[in-house]
Amino acid sequence: MQKIGFIFPGQGSQKLGMLSEIASKSAVIKSTFAEASEVLGLDLWEASQTDERNVLNRTEVTQPALLVASISIWRVWQERTNIIPSILAGHSLGEYSALVCAQSIEFSDAVNLVHKRGKMMQAAVPEGDGKMAAILGLSPKEISNFCSAVTAESGTVSPANFNSPAQTVIAGEAEAVNKVLDLCKSAGAKRALLLSVSVPSHCELMRSAAEEFEKELSSINIRSPSIPVLQNVNGRKEESPEQIKNNLVKQLYSPVLWVDCVEGMCREGVSIFVECGPGKILSGLVKRIEPTIKCYESDGEEAIETILTELAELAP
Repeated sequence: MQKIGFIFPGQGSQKLGMLSEIASKSAVIKSTFAEASEVLGLDLWEASQTDERNVLNRTEVTQPALLVASISIWRVWQERTNIIPSILAGHSLGEYSALVCAQSIEFSDAVNLVHKRGKMMQAAVPEGDGKMAAILGLSPKEISNFCSAVTAESGTVSPANFNSPAQTVIAGEAEAVNKVLDLCKSAGAKRALLLSVSVPSHCELMRSAAEEFEKELSSINIRSPSIPVLQNVNGRKEESPEQIKNNLVKQLYSPVLWVDCVEGMCREGVSIFVECGPGKILSGLVKRIEPTIKCYESDGEEAIETILTELAELAP
């Protein structure tokens, strides 16, 4: 029997109108959004569909909206099949979706957590003082060396996401990020471009947010996952609730080791990946890390039916 791994996207995968097609077929989509909206006192379905108040791309709204989108699709999956994935992983924010699906964190607690996480991250660095940028075509080691050199001379900048062998995202102080981009372009990077984000995630500038977030996490009940979850900070499975909490705090100022997570899932025998959430960003990264892996998207009715049809033989 082939093993299935579920992967959950983070910020950048949100889009206006996400899940509208599936919602017309599955009532659980809107009911899940309604459940989360009640927790926050904020209409997340409206924000994701029409966004009349222009809030979807605000970090404290984006994070719960994406978490709810992923959990909605997970619940559709549970309604339609008894196939259970062997292992889970999420990219940055997506790690919370994975932990909810693994019954490690209660859904309502996770909605509150990521909402507050977004607020804390936004407050940690004044808008405009920090930047993130994606670099394609240079090795992670080259980019790390450039970051170290610029940090020693100009200001904080470091790798934030090791997304694939040929794609690394950096984050830090605005001027320092610009200098690393210049160095990367001179070194022959295929692309080196700033990202449209308001928060420089996964770098030392998030240390103050992490300290505040740690206090918030201390009151949350976290259980050992019912399905193994690979965490971003080390690419390893953790069973200890205390260690899971520590890793979630550390994740705020540490790079996302996505290559390690994907390779770890493959070592566990996973040969099929399902991206459980809007878009196909992670599917693209997986194919660049392990080209032989079969990846499925899940944010459309046709996509879900395709998965279920092709995986029918895996049902026990």
